[in-house]
Amino acid sequence: MSVEVPRRIVILRHAKADWPQVADHDRPLAERGRKDAPVAGRWLAASGILPDLTLCSTAARTRETWKLFAHELPSRPKTVYEERLYEATLGELIAVVNETPDDVRDLLLIGHNPGMHALADALAGEAEEDARTRLDRIGFPTSAIAVISFTGPWKSVEHGVGRLEAHWSPRD
Repeated sequence: MSVEVPRRIVILRHAKADWPQVADHDRPLAERGRKDAPVAGRWLAASGILPDLTLCSTAARTRETWKLFAHELPSRPKTVYEERLYEATLGELIAVVNETPDDVRDLLLIGHNPGMHALADALAGEAEEDARTRLDRIGFPTSAIAVISFTGPWKSVEHGVGRLEAHWSPRD
């Protein structure tokens, strides 16, 4: 695939999690999260974006979010459960994105804050005005989605490389 092909990174924060007496990695979704995850999936499906690859944190809440989200897509993309997405820093997230094979046009990342918010903010060198306003106003709540477009190989993804095309949340 040519490096001139437009690409998109879809950044999804996991749905609302519960706080039972378990290790953080094992926290399940709360009832609200189980309702919001499919709504987020329907939003992405309606946008016409179908990821070629999904990279999902190994945490229980992200895997559960993905399962509910994916049922709303017209087809399920290849999925890789990536340990490095759990508690990832901005630098670690960019490193993971940089490893994406160039035959992938649209990538979905499912992870956690503060990393997901930091990634959307850092990559968005430009933005649709309403998308930037929403990101600045509401941040990156649970089940939020940011869509960032850029042109070039995945290994070139760095601060300011993309355009924030959309920012959506089921709660605003």
